[in-house]
Amino acid sequence: MTDTRASETGLLPDEEHAPRAVVFDLDGVLVDSFDVMREAFTVAYAEVVGPGEPPFREYNRHLGRYFPDIMTIMGLPLEMEEPFVRESYRLAHRVRLFPGVVDLLEELRDRGLKLSVATGKSGPRARSLLEQLGVLPLFDHVIGSDEVARPKPAPDIVLRALDLMDSGAEDAMMIGDALTDLASARSAGVTAVAALWGETAEEEMLAAEPDVVLRAPAELLELCPPVLIG
Repeated sequence: MTDTRASETGLLPDEEHAPRAVVFDLDGVLVDSFDVMREAFTVAYAEVVGPGEPPFREYNRHLGRYFPDIMTIMGLPLEMEEPFVRESYRLAHRVRLFPGVVDLLEELRDRGLKLSVATGKSGPRARSLLEQLGVLPLFDHVIGSDEVARPKPAPDIVLRALDLMDSGAEDAMMIGDALTDLASARSAGVTAVAALWGETAEEEMLAAEPDVVLRAPAELLELCPPVLIG
C-alpha cells in the first residue's frame, strides 16, 4: 500500500509506465452526495417500510453497489428503489463536487489521460448529475451499474470502461471510496486506489490494503505524469 504523502512512494511511475486511463467512482470520490442519499433513503424507507429508524449506517457500508443489490443484501423491499431515485433526482441540486475535483479533472485531461466514471448509480442518473454539475464533458465515458451484466464488486464495469477507452489494465487505475471499488479494481487487474476525502470507513479501507491511498484529489496528479505520445 502506498500513501502519496510519503516521499518514498515506490509507486510513482516513470513516464514509460505511467497510467494512461483513470476510472473514477462517483459518490464519495467526485461528488459529496451523502446528505442527499441519507434524505432520499429516509424518505424511501418511510414510504415503503413504514415508521422506524432507517438503517442508513448499514446502507452506507454497501455504497458502491447497485441500489437493488444493496436492498437484497439488507433484506429490504426492492420497491424502495422508486422513491429513492425520485428523491435523489429532486435533491440533486444539493450535491456538490469535492473541492479540487474540477482542477484535478482538467489537469488530467491536459496531460492526455482518458477518464471514465464507473458508478453504482444507474447510467442516466450519473450522467444527469455530472451534466448538472458541469463536468460531464471532462469524461470520455460514464457507465452505470444498470449498463453491465454484473455490477461491483464484479470487474465488469471497470472492464467496460477500459474497453471503451481502448486501455489495457496495466495502464489504468480505479479510484474508489468503498471496499466494492477496490474489489472491482483488483478483479479487473487495474491499480486499486483508495480515496479517503469523503465519509468513507477509513479503517476498513486501509485494512483492505489498497495499492495507493489518497487523502486529497490533487494527490492523484503525483501518479499521473503527462502521457507520452507514440
